[in-house]
Amino acid sequence: MNYSWNWGVLFQPTGVGDTTYLNWIFTGLGWLFVIALVAWSIAMVLGSILGIMRTLPSPAARAIGTAYVTLFRNVPLLIQLFIWFYVVPNFLPEVIRSWWINDLGANTTALISASIGLGLFTAARVCEQVRTGIEALPLGQTNAGYAMGFSTAQLYRYVILPQSFRTILPPLSSELTNCVKNTSVASLVGVAEIISQMKTISEYTQNTIEIYTYVTLIFIVINVCLIAFMNFLEKRLRVPGLIAGDK
Repeated sequence: MNYSWNWGVLFQPTGVGDTTYLNWIFTGLGWLFVIALVAWSIAMVLGSILGIMRTLPSPAARAIGTAYVTLFRNVPLLIQLFIWFYVVPNFLPEVIRSWWINDLGANTTALISASIGLGLFTAARVCEQVRTGIEALPLGQTNAGYAMGFSTAQLYRYVILPQSFRTILPPLSSELTNCVKNTSVASLVGVAEIISQMKTISEYTQNTIEIYTYVTLIFIVINVCLIAFMNFLEKRLRVPGLIAGDK
């Protein structure tokens, strides 16, 4: 194998100004964090609402939550991103479509589409975690709340949700790391995140092994830090006697 090893490839100049390939990696990391933050925010808000809806006494609310999960969890993420990027803009009102196509940059529209698509996809998974956490609580707590005169809204606010969110922190940490890893798909709709930068640097330098190794290590470090942070939250917020609590 005639391969020229160069582990210092990231510090080489790109030939564009005074930048190095390391600057490109940092740029890709910035886009990765933006997509992950926006997508996770969408997933937590929407997923929590839908998870609550799936446990409400209302058949209509349950049906809406079930339909959402069935649709978004069973359609591949890549197809959803393509729909948001290529299909949905064509159905926007004329004024918004013109602004979207002509005024926003290609990378911005790709970023928004990827963030929304990933957020809605992850929301279906968060929804199931929230539903499971709520249904794992003893039924006696719900009955006791109603017996004390709590409304359904008060019961969820003061009794159910504070406990259920604490018990689902371990699976939520898994969904968070999946959300970060799934940002790599955004490169396929034109976002210049770290995977896109990795491919570009690999093509320019032909040091494929080194670049792929560096990016792999970056993802490992990011996800290990996220897991450590979620484990810290779990220990601080755990409820004794419940799934994630002390025995």
